[in-house]
Amino acid sequence: MGSKNKLKRFNENATFSNVVQPTREEVVNEQLALKGKWRTDFFKNNNPIVLELGCGKGEYSVGLAERYPDKNFIGVDIKGARFWRGAKTAVENGMQNVGFLRTQIELIHHCFAENEVDEIWITFPDPQIKYKRTKHRMTNSEFLQRYKQILKPEGLMHLKTDSEFMHGYTLGLLHGEGHEVIYANHNIYKNEGAPNVVTTIQTFYEKQYLEINKPITYIQFKIK
Repeated sequence: MGSKNKLKRFNENATFSNVVQPTREEVVNEQLALKGKWRTDFFKNNNPIVLELGCGKGEYSVGLAERYPDKNFIGVDIKGARFWRGAKTAVENGMQNVGFLRTQIELIHHCFAENEVDEIWITFPDPQIKYKRTKHRMTNSEFLQRYKQILKPEGLMHLKTDSEFMHGYTLGLLHGEGHEVIYANHNIYKNEGAPNVVTTIQTFYEKQYLEINKPITYIQFKIK
């Protein structure tokens, strides 16, 4: 994407009422006014809040929001030029139950209050396969503890990935740390028992993976 196009998208994001773009300083210094007030001040309802972390183009957030009008969805990514697509679609379709937050995932516990979030989706994250990159892996112990801070006690986590490595790494860590694995499968499109929501909403890249018969994996779990 050219820098001109990127700038155009950033400028358009600034006009969208469904996009929140705090500075890193605001987030770290606990100055994000919406923290603890996403339901009342942003969505203006009392429905459950579901996050999609590393939402990319935002197709999954928008797809979930269309499917579950009685829940609130927030796509989170640092790349605003990417989620511009999802934000624009939501605006054009008059969707009131989906928004986008531009921030780093490692700051997520600064953006939401304790027990404010009901569910978290992680869709097709970078598996960070090299050993020295483990600290960036979105399901490592440190990240899980950040998610736990903002999730309700029985809050659900979902990991959907095309990476067999990420699937295996996460499953091993969850079992090793004593978290509750509710469902796990390393090829959800070949398994009739997969939760319906996992197979009916697909991202742009997921469709490409499926065309070349690349297995898509899924884990549903609770952090203990």
